[in-house]
Amino acid sequence: MAAAQDGDAAAYETLLREIVPALRVFVSARLRESAASEDVVQNVLLSLHRARHTYQPSRPFGPWLRAIARNATFDALRARGRRAERELALPDADRIADEREPSRADAPLSPRMSRALAELPPAQREAVELIHVRELSAAEAAEHAGVSVSALKVRAHRGYKALRKLLAGAERDD
Repeated sequence: MAAAQDGDAAAYETLLREIVPALRVFVSARLRESAASEDVVQNVLLSLHRARHTYQPSRPFGPWLRAIARNATFDALRARGRRAERELALPDADRIADEREPSRADAPLSPRMSRALAELPPAQREAVELIHVRELSAAEAAEHAGVSVSALKVRAHRGYKALRKLLAGAERDD
């Protein structure tokens, strides 16, 4: 970390690569949800990056990193608790699912939207279709695509951005 603070990009990259497996173990032991754990690991890496100037090379690196990871894990647990307080379980969820109105997945896409989707790169198209056409959760869509939830969200975001440009261009052409 001291070398990274001195501007050694290779040392910083090596450091990050070497700490990720230990962070995953540390976080997953406390959260037990792989998708949530991976999000927390990413948050730890971002926090470490933002706070790297506060590391004191005369002090051990491990406790400093664990403090960051512990705080990020606590933040995730607090957020989960706040969500759990606001959300209520629905009774007879299967019955309600059968009685619900048809979803967007049941409705055909407009020709304009179909053309725009077809122009996206395959990974972005798949992410957008899984989330917004088939209405899968991010975790379900990521599992279906064989990627992490974070990677799927990045693909979907890039797909949305490209769709906006494609659809804006199609409006001008009409």
